[in-house]
Amino acid sequence: MRLTQQIDVDLGESMKSKDELKTSVLRMLKSALKNWQIANKKEPQDADILQVIQKEIKSRKDSIAMYKQGGREELAEKEKSEVEILQNYLPEQLSEDEIREKIKEVISSTGATGPQDMGKVMGPIMAEFKGKADGTTVSQIVKEELSR
Repeated sequence: MRLTQQIDVDLGESMKSKDELKTSVLRMLKSALKNWQIANKKEPQDADILQVIQKEIKSRKDSIAMYKQGGREELAEKEKSEVEILQNYLPEQLSEDEIREKIKEVISSTGATGPQDMGKVMGPIMAEFKGKADGTTVSQIVKEELSR
């Protein structure tokens, strides 16, 4: 089943079960996908949908940080719940150890020697980890490994 079909099915189920939060999140996701479709003038494929979902998750994580900074824990919790719903549509995320291992392989194969070579490493890594790892986490690990 394509990802858009799964989202539609889940939206219908959440509406039937009167799960307001999930219904709201899935409607927002469908809206974001429609906006993507309008902007790109084509039907989104699963890879495009994953990018939109990741963008929505990143937006919510940024909001969580802002809400916590402003002392609005109840809003931060709501955003966390939304992130959990969205993450159900992403492929299984790689562990930090798996990410670190692959980064070490790419560093040795590209001959990267320091932080100035971060671009050499990030390109191939992000292409391989598309949808499977958070870019911020990958970037942080690459910086650590290149600084050694």
